[in-house]
Amino acid sequence: MLFSTAARSLASRSMAVARQQNIRLMSSIAPSDKSIQSTTSISNTKREIHSDPTRLQYAAQPMYYPDHSTAKEAPQEETSSGMMDRFKITAEVTISKIFPAGLGWQSSSIVAEEYLGYAPDTVAFALTTGLGDAIGVMAGHCAYFAAKKSIVGNESINMERETQTGLLLASAAFCSGTAWQPLVDVLQASDLSFAQVFVGTWVGCGTAFYLGLRGARTILSGPCRYIQEPTYENSTTDKSLSVAIGGATGFFVGTDTAYLPTQNFLINAVGIHDTTPALAGCIIAGTSTSLGFVSAQGTLNAIYPSGKLWNDGK
Repeated sequence: MLFSTAARSLASRSMAVARQQNIRLMSSIAPSDKSIQSTTSISNTKREIHSDPTRLQYAAQPMYYPDHSTAKEAPQEETSSGMMDRFKITAEVTISKIFPAGLGWQSSSIVAEEYLGYAPDTVAFALTTGLGDAIGVMAGHCAYFAAKKSIVGNESINMERETQTGLLLASAAFCSGTAWQPLVDVLQASDLSFAQVFVGTWVGCGTAFYLGLRGARTILSGPCRYIQEPTYENSTTDKSLSVAIGGATGFFVGTDTAYLPTQNFLINAVGIHDTTPALAGCIIAGTSTSLGFVSAQGTLNAIYPSGKLWNDGK
């Protein structure tokens, strides 16, 4: 009896000791809090590494300036596409307006002198040639864009807008075309050199075109919704266009072979002689204005920063 009681007591103690050892064994196998946190941190770190996007900021950046340079910004170079757009628009304007303007002026001068009997030094002659200049611009502009819309199928070409644009430019061309003959007569009568007449005509007719353009904006911006009223911004672009138009009128002086022919550096290219047929003379006149415009506008395209010219799409 005593033995059995002692055996049960020993068995009980043995079971208790076994349970304690088992608990210690499990606790030694189970990870500690620190190891769990460490494992979690590693796994999170791995996930963060794999989820990070590719970064390129470590690539070497080009150096625009040498050491100790005082410049703060890299130079902003004009894109080749922007330059190409400038020359593309210049070519379109030359074909659609500048050549027809010279041709129209010369054609109307023939009509005024040979059919209407106006002397070249009269107001009627000047007004007739100015009208011919304007008709050439208006007709050339509208015909060009109508043909472009029809051939290319460009539905973005709005003929109402183009007609109003043609009217605006024709109004300015009337002013410069009207001013050309009287201005050249005054300059030649002053016994100036050919170069001085050339420059004076450039400045004078360019100014006449600018004033006509600003006046036309003031008058036509009301009834014509596609014509902007005069603003500071379009004043700047109107000036750049007027400079190029002045170049066209300056080159047109080269068609006069009677005034100081030895000084006329354009005579071999665009000179209209007394024996030149009328139609050929009209084509030469359009060529002269085209050469002048392309020369002037091409120079502006090359030297002016982006956004400063009329053909920058402003």
